[in-house]
Amino acid sequence: MYLLAVNKLDLCYDQIVQPQKRRLLKRMLECALGRCLELKHELVSIDLSEFSYLDDLVQEMGLTIQDTEIKPLRLIRREREAEIKERRATIDRIMRDLGFFEVDTTGIIMTEDRAVRLIQSHERARQGRLRAGFMKEIRLLKEKVKTEPKEEADLEEEGRQAALKIQTIWRGYITRRKIRRRVVEEMLLIGMLPSSHIVTEEQEKALEVQEYRRGVQRNREEEYQEALIREREEIKKDKGPVMMEEMADQIRSWLMGFKQSTGKFPDLPSEEAGGSALVLKGQAGQAESDRSKSTAPSSRGSKGKAKKGKEDDIKKNQEEEDPGFRMSPSNFLTLLMVSCSEYDEIWRPLDESTNPRQHYYIDMVRREKTAEVESELRKIVDDQLRAELEALQAALDRDKSRKSKKGKKAGKKGRRGGKKSKKKKEKDLTPDRTTESLFEELVTNGIIRKYPEVYMSTFIGERACANLTLRQDGKDPQPGLGDIRQIMMEYVVLPLGMDRVRRGTPLIRSLLIAGPSQCGKKHLVHACCTELGATLFDLSPANIVGKYPGKSGLIMLLHLVSKVSRLLQPSIIFIEGAEKTFMKKVAKTDKTDPKRLKKDLAKLVKSIGPEDQVMLIGTTKLPWEADQKLLAQSYQKMVYIPRTDYGSLSRLWADQLFQYSDLNRQFNTSSLARLSDGFTVGAILSAIKDVFTCKRILQLRLQQLTHAELVAVLCKKEPIYREEEEEFLNWLSKTPLGRRRQKAVELAIERAKEAEAMGKAVP
Repeated sequence: MYLLAVNKLDLCYDQIVQPQKRRLLKRMLECALGRCLELKHELVSIDLSEFSYLDDLVQEMGLTIQDTEIKPLRLIRREREAEIKERRATIDRIMRDLGFFEVDTTGIIMTEDRAVRLIQSHERARQGRLRAGFMKEIRLLKEKVKTEPKEEADLEEEGRQAALKIQTIWRGYITRRKIRRRVVEEMLLIGMLPSSHIVTEEQEKALEVQEYRRGVQRNREEEYQEALIREREEIKKDKGPVMMEEMADQIRSWLMGFKQSTGKFPDLPSEEAGGSALVLKGQAGQAESDRSKSTAPSSRGSKGKAKKGKEDDIKKNQEEEDPGFRMSPSNFLTLLMVSCSEYDEIWRPLDESTNPRQHYYIDMVRREKTAEVESELRKIVDDQLRAELEALQAALDRDKSRKSKKGKKAGKKGRRGGKKSKKKKEKDLTPDRTTESLFEELVTNGIIRKYPEVYMSTFIGERACANLTLRQDGKDPQPGLGDIRQIMMEYVVLPLGMDRVRRGTPLIRSLLIAGPSQCGKKHLVHACCTELGATLFDLSPANIVGKYPGKSGLIMLLHLVSKVSRLLQPSIIFIEGAEKTFMKKVAKTDKTDPKRLKKDLAKLVKSIGPEDQVMLIGTTKLPWEADQKLLAQSYQKMVYIPRTDYGSLSRLWADQLFQYSDLNRQFNTSSLARLSDGFTVGAILSAIKDVFTCKRILQLRLQQLTHAELVAVLCKKEPIYREEEEEFLNWLSKTPLGRRRQKAVELAIERAKEAEAMGKAVP
């Protein structure tokens, strides 16, 4: 499966340090990922649902549902780490200059040794005060209890009995504690209890090894880049003149041979067709014969058209007879097969025992740069020989007194003129301004803003495991939070993170996330920005109110967003409260002018092309209040975050509670998952934050947490009511994909009724 291949290739790319092998792995990873997304879009068109469930394949292959989830790729952010840090530092600097951040001028007022001595002295004083208090209590007890002195033998016997009692109690306590620890360790070993979030010594060593490996990768990459530049210059200097002479001699000999056989000079193939490379490969004759065939009499062309028309009719008839599903051609399979064959031919038989440090291979560098220099010099030789060919043809024309050459040139010019693109370029309203000044202006006005760094793994939730069975039974089950996380990876993070994947897969320009309050909509947007290291443009109605006023100001705002988002891509244009832009009736108390972008938002979305790593993402909690037709014109994909299921709730409670090391590892989170059914993730996180105050965390060792504490706080939060959930499901059925699904269901029911009627009619 491509899903497994993507995760394994990403792991290999992160582990390997050899730069040339890493390039091949990256190409294979991009192709596998592109093919995976192509299949995803095909499944959406088949199932008429944004979510695809592979439970049957998972069971057949002996996998878990987590194995089929695409993990966030490490290379997307790592390769742009310096750029991301610089951009965030620039935003901080601009905000600090504007006075939003207070500059800390206190600095360090004491050294580390002095701070340690101060803490030690205070701790010793605290312990001394406690000891003095204990001694005082003991002295007071001795003064109160004044009994007659006992005999020495009685005192020894009482002391012996007391010592035995203390030993018995202590040994019993020690034994019970050892047994409890052994049981907990066994449960942790087999994964029945969650481990604490404390970083262990082994994890610290693993992090150190990871940092060392990434440092080695950077060093090997720098060495490889230096070798590429050095070898290119050496090859161009030492072998360049000889290569040019050889290519020129070969082309001249081909020209003269063609002249002797036909009596005229041929046209040198254009750069688009391959130039003199066709001549050097021996394909120019074939190209010339193809050209002559194209200028055959019109009767042949008419016969060819008639034949083609017949073939088209046959294909149409076949399609009408067999209306089954047909896979569309892939943009990645050919390159993936070429990459796999390259690995089999070059890297699989290669003996790397002589290169234990995994440096670059100089022979591969020379072959690559020789071909590159040859291609560059070939263009220069082609230009020179075209000039020579024109001079020879002019001399031949003068000798034969023919002027057919001019007609051919005029025809060529006319053909070239017809190939010009008719697409109008957008007028640049800020041609004289730099990217830095435009960026600073948008940050100053709050359009570009800083977002909290949260990763996709922090959106906690499990994938639905039984939805395939429910779908086969004719039901329409809702996805789990893990499925929502997966769809955001497939529609946003992966296409925007890789340019080759973006260009080759079906283009997604915009996405709408709908769901109740505190369900994690904005968290998903911030997670996508963090995984990509993207620039966030906030065009929410509440954010742009009073900024760039008037029609001319709105045009300038959209121009700046469109221009800067392409210059600083990947970029995400964010609109919170997306339904307000297309509301049928705006409340009189709303002073934000939410319909300001109503006419221009669809144009902004349509201007996004395959070469642009830009996407519009909107969030809404009241999607049914908007005009559905206009909403569908601006948002290509629509995703609904449903009520949290039991699996996601159970994992959420476990992950959030067991991060406290003093909490009992056997604390029952299943009952909390049942009791919190109907509450959003945000409400649960807020309840946990309210319970776990600083004082309560310190008391955990002595006073363990109870379920009543959490339930008492959670009951004060607002749940998701059934009426609100039905409103969301009703809206989801009216989306373009929902209507297509309803039509498909109605058609299937009609066909079933017809088949049943036909069966009854047959005696």
